[in-house]
Amino acid sequence: MNLEPLTPANTTIVLIDFAVGFANVLRSHDLPTHIGNVVGLAKTATWFETGLVVTNGLPSKPSGPLYPELLDVIGDHPVVERPGAINGFLDEGFSSAVRATGRRKLAVAGVSTEGCVLQTVLGALREGYEVYLVVDACASLTPETHQVAVQRMVRAGAVPVTWFSLAGEFHADHRNPTAPLYQRLMREHIPTMAMGVNGFLAAQQQARLAESPAV
Repeated sequence: MNLEPLTPANTTIVLIDFAVGFANVLRSHDLPTHIGNVVGLAKTATWFETGLVVTNGLPSKPSGPLYPELLDVIGDHPVVERPGAINGFLDEGFSSAVRATGRRKLAVAGVSTEGCVLQTVLGALREGYEVYLVVDACASLTPETHQVAVQRMVRAGAVPVTWFSLAGEFHADHRNPTAPLYQRLMREHIPTMAMGVNGFLAAQQQARLAESPAV
């Protein structure tokens, strides 16, 4: 495994087929958590200015358009519509978009894990890309199908990561200018950590009040 750090400059985040029609059949993760993780990953891409490739099937298909929560984050970023290729790298529009980012490290997430995600990850590995599978931003029909697909991708050479750990690796140092972005991600998507910070700040405030001379 390459131990070079993942950075916004060397990484492209790839978001595959987060379509509303698929969301109706996902059972490996509860839907609010799944959507929160996807949105957190998309914010990581846009706020940290990584490479970003977003793809979906044709809007006329039953899977339909992308999650509205995801579209709110990516704005007018292009969406590569694939007519039929399950492996994105067999679609020229998709493969060209990935090449155009100029990055060889791909952080991939999507639905379903055992379908287009699996085949696109295998396609990326065949193309010589260094692939990081964002496991908690993927979802599948059942926990079993998700887990088996993850195992196959890892055995093929993909490295499993989680979306907030990826954001932390991009951030790298709490003294960096990205600190407000990282803290905002935490507040909006990792409520347990955000509550811990709030408790610490409240304790500091109480300590300051206790030290203040009475008027």
